[in-house]
Amino acid sequence: MDEVPLTFDIPVNRTVDRTGARTVNVRTTGNEKSSFTVVLACQANGQKLPPMVIFKRKTLPKENFPAGVVIKANSKGWMDEEKMSEWLREIYVKRPGGFFHTAPSLLIYDSMRSHITDGVKKQVKHTNSILAVIPGGLTKELQPLDIGVNRAFKAKLRTAWEQWMTEGEHTFTKTGRQRRTTYATICQWIVNAWADISVSTVVRAFRKAGIVTELLDNSSDTDSINDDFDETEPAMLDAVFAQLFNSDTEEEEFEGFVDEE
Repeated sequence: MDEVPLTFDIPVNRTVDRTGARTVNVRTTGNEKSSFTVVLACQANGQKLPPMVIFKRKTLPKENFPAGVVIKANSKGWMDEEKMSEWLREIYVKRPGGFFHTAPSLLIYDSMRSHITDGVKKQVKHTNSILAVIPGGLTKELQPLDIGVNRAFKAKLRTAWEQWMTEGEHTFTKTGRQRRTTYATICQWIVNAWADISVSTVVRAFRKAGIVTELLDNSSDTDSINDDFDETEPAMLDAVFAQLFNSDTEEEEFEGFVDEE
């Protein structure tokens, strides 16, 4: 599991203009600092859990949201202990095979403070799961989502935003400023982008992280993993990385997004 900070405007960070130009205009709705969080989770066999979206609000938006996404709100628009507990209860426990806790599981995420409180640890234990906390500074090496999934997910979201900016239906304020997309629309983009992440992309990310070793047929190319990976035998946790996970090392706590000006 991993949190992905996002904004309502997703412009590219590079553009092209004439040499010497003092100003390069990029069209947005002015909401490139209006932030929220998407919580993504996936399994080593490529199975993806429904995303959770945490908006920076005191109450939930009154819109008709698409199926396949869990909507939350808090004043910081970021994960805290309460939302972590809700994620475990509403998403993690409902994963395939997770409801009755019949088989032990390994839950892997980083050392953000809200992930490792006593209450969260107790809740994870009650799901017949072992908690593997990635030590600070190693998420780029050990977090499958960071390594091979999040970037592709955000690229698909940017494509949806760019298409909406150029072809979508827009409304404007009295001063002529274009309003940002609705909460429901951006949630639909999230559902679509997450669905477009292939099983093979997820499986390769776990392999690159060194967390699992696929027990594939010796005749197959380990770089050619297809969407039938679910049929293979369960993956095995590498003992060296399992030892690294025995740590509650905490990174600097994230205190939420800054207020927009």
